[in-house]
Amino acid sequence: MAKVLQLKFKNEAGKNTSMSFTYVNDNLSRETVAKAMEDLAALDLFKDKDGNLLYKTPVSAKYVETTETEVVPAN
Repeated sequence: MAKVLQLKFKNEAGKNTSMSFTYVNDNLSRETVAKAMEDLAALDLFKDKDGNLLYKTPVSAKYVETTETEVVPAN
């Protein structure tokens, strides 16, 4: 089972964007994640092809767990 931390933001144009981290502590507090999202947004590092900041406003964060069940095994 894989666990990913998914951060959701609004970009400068008001559209939804996300950033995901695979290898992350899965016991982070709400405050820690919220602060990290605010810090990322304040950096203004990432832009899309139109020049809009990708991670302008923090929206939400969640851990997403994925379980794989093999139906037809590979030979």
